[in-house]
Amino acid sequence: MYSIAIHGGAGTLTRNQMTAEREQAYLSALKHSIDASTLLLMEGKSALDAVEAAVRLLEDSPLFNAGKGSVFTHTGKHEMDASIMEGAHKRAGAVATVYGIKNPISMARRVMEETEHVLLSGEGAMQFAIENNIAMESEEYFYDELRYKQWQEAVKKGSMQLDHTPLDEKKFGTVGAVALDRHGNLAAATSTGGMTNKRFGRVGDTPIIGSGTYANNKTCAISCTGSGEFFMRAVVAYDVSCLMEYKSLSLQEACDIVVHDRLLSIGGDGGLIGVDVLGNICMSFNTEGMYRAARNSEGLESFAIYKD
Repeated sequence: MYSIAIHGGAGTLTRNQMTAEREQAYLSALKHSIDASTLLLMEGKSALDAVEAAVRLLEDSPLFNAGKGSVFTHTGKHEMDASIMEGAHKRAGAVATVYGIKNPISMARRVMEETEHVLLSGEGAMQFAIENNIAMESEEYFYDELRYKQWQEAVKKGSMQLDHTPLDEKKFGTVGAVALDRHGNLAAATSTGGMTNKRFGRVGDTPIIGSGTYANNKTCAISCTGSGEFFMRAVVAYDVSCLMEYKSLSLQEACDIVVHDRLLSIGGDGGLIGVDVLGNICMSFNTEGMYRAARNSEGLESFAIYKD
């Protein structure tokens, strides 16, 4: 048996804000990602391979705030964060505030597999990328006219925004994937460009193991998207696992408590995707919508954007 779920961000996503063409573009990107990762799982590849492949394809799309679609920082750059974790041995790798990296999720996996560390950041991480021939792209590769205009708007207003939409909307474009493979192993991966107009090397929950990403073969694999500061304060991904392990809650029960109770109680909004050791999938969010898709070997197939 195998299961996989992916997300491309949560927030104020309503039908009247979306053109038919743009909606189809998002759904097509989700389908492309889950098709490729599902094929790997069907071939008997690992959950780790599947989540990396799924996130790489979402990073390659300008539609999402990760990789190619990353938003502009205050200085007009693109600083990206990513993390990956496997549930069998709880190995994890992450990168923060890296720039020019084509696929930050693959760099995070290299950190996990080729170093003794979990999280590399800033210039040290960039040195690691250079020494290990991590694929890089020029600044032009990351340029997007819509994101540029939104950055300019944010600069004028002196504010930060949590993704690549107009300032009067709230949507979080972080991408992620969780999977259970045929060997019974879980894995999770998350990648983001962070906040538009962010300053001072700001880092959110995405590269923080236990906050934005977590995997444990005893319980579940989780990938989060939302207002990162709140997800860090609530240690969201690990909290779901703890509720399952220590209170014997189901995946759905644990996710709903964390997303609809604990997060909201401190003012946090967003969502998460999860899969447990039995292959159950949860996609829980407290916003108007979340770009999401899921598939398993039992015939489940789901693609959705809005709450309903």
